[in-house]
This record gives sequence, C-alpha cells and structure tokens, in this order.
Amino acid sequence: MTKIIWMSDPHFQNKGTIDGLNPRLRIKAAIDHMHAQHADADFGIISGDLVGDDIVGDYTGIAFHLAKSKIPMHPMMGNNDDRSGLRAHLALPDQAMPDFVQYVINTDDAAFICLDTQKLGSHAGELCSKRSDWLVQILDALREKPAYIFMHHPPMTLNLPAQDEIMLEKADQFLDLISGYSNVKHLFMGHVHRPTCGTVRGIPFATIGAISFQAPAPRPEWHWDGFVPPAEAPHYGVLHISNGDVTLQYTQFCNYETGFEN
Repeated sequence: MTKIIWMSDPHFQNKGTIDGLNPRLRIKAAIDHMHAQHADADFGIISGDLVGDDIVGDYTGIAFHLAKSKIPMHPMMGNNDDRSGLRAHLALPDQAMPDFVQYVINTDDAAFICLDTQKLGSHAGELCSKRSDWLVQILDALREKPAYIFMHHPPMTLNLPAQDEIMLEKADQFLDLISGYSNVKHLFMGHVHRPTCGTVRGIPFATIGAISFQAPAPRPEWHWDGFVPPAEAPHYGVLHISNGDVTLQYTQFCNYETGFEN
C-alpha cells in the first residue's frame, strides 16, 4: 500500500497576508499536523499554486518550510507558479521534463504522474503537444501498471460556475487521450479550492480544498469580481492506494481562525 499526503494551493507569501490570512502559519500548521498524525506517509504531493507574486521571496520561503517536512514533498505547477522560480528553489525528480514541471513517482505497484497544466498569462490551463506527447510516452511505457494522474486544472466542468470558467482548455482532447488507457485509475486536481468527486469517461476524479483560503459553494451564485472566501477550515488529503483501490480522507488540520491576524 502507498500512503500519500495530498496538499494544494498554499498560495504562500513570504510577507504579508491574503485578506488577513497569514499563509505561513497555515502551511506550518499543515506540516505539524502531518507529522503528528501521518508520519508513516510515503510521500506528499502539492498540486500547484505554491506561491504568490514575489517569485524569489515566496519560493525561498516555502522551500524553508518544506525542508522541515520529514516526508518528501513533491511540488507541482499551478497557474500562479513560475517554472524557473520553482526549479531554482525546490527539488524535482531526476527524470522530470526539462522544459516543464512534469514527472513520475514510481512505486513497486503504481505510478503517480504529475502534470504541468500552466498556460502562461492565463488562469485557465493547457496541456500543449510537448506535454501531451510526454504523457503518451509515459502511459505507453507503463503498460498495465496502475497510473494515477495529479494535475492543477480540472479537465471537466464541476458545476462550479466561476471555477469552470478557468478549467483545462481542450479538455476533451485530454480525456480522449487518457481514456484510451485502461490502467489510468484516478485523477486528482487542485485549483478550485473546494472538494468535489465524481467520474468522467468512467475514470474517478477528486478535487481538494486549499491549504490557504477556500472558495465559496456555487450557491448563492458568485463571481471573481466579488470573491469573498467563506469561513471554512482548510484541509489536506490522505490517500491510501493499493492494487488499484483508492481511499481519500479529507483531513482538517487546523481551525478556520488559524492564520488570521487580528
């Protein structure tokens, strides 16, 4: 069995707050809780939007916190990330793509594929031909080994109207690609700052809330111009994966008030 800690969207800032929320205290609380309750995890994955606007300062800061983790944490690209900044401050597996932050974490009985879906200059995502070709090569090589795909941008509508505006572009092409491989067992996605789950093309999927602030429920309707984070506590995911079977536990690691400075 493989046990994974899944975090997403820390939106780390080395200084200041996000609408009064100190993201440094949130990521510290998540790591402390992980150490106390899930020190037996094999590794962790952070599915994008690691930092804010200060590329050097924010990546330096989050690298400082992640270096304290007793569990190896694997960073991924989100729409707010910077490929050069991430590579300069955070470690990637040796076999990662040279131009994009895409890589595979292999275990004895499974492969965990981490994709880079950033589209420069956009909050929506893309998987260009180079990244798609890499994915095909990886899936072809895996043959029947179970594969689990982590990505930032969802490739399907989630009935979350504001978030559906900034999903993966050309999603049908991506779904056509992966649904041709029977060993793709599950999709895991960040970006939307809310937990959802379902199936698409017969493949199970899940999204997750953020380490930082959460997004409101779809009702009452809201839009980004009037975005106000709800008073909901953050969480991370605890994944147990064995022989193609998956369980996901959404785990609250602190109170909503943690990180807010009065």
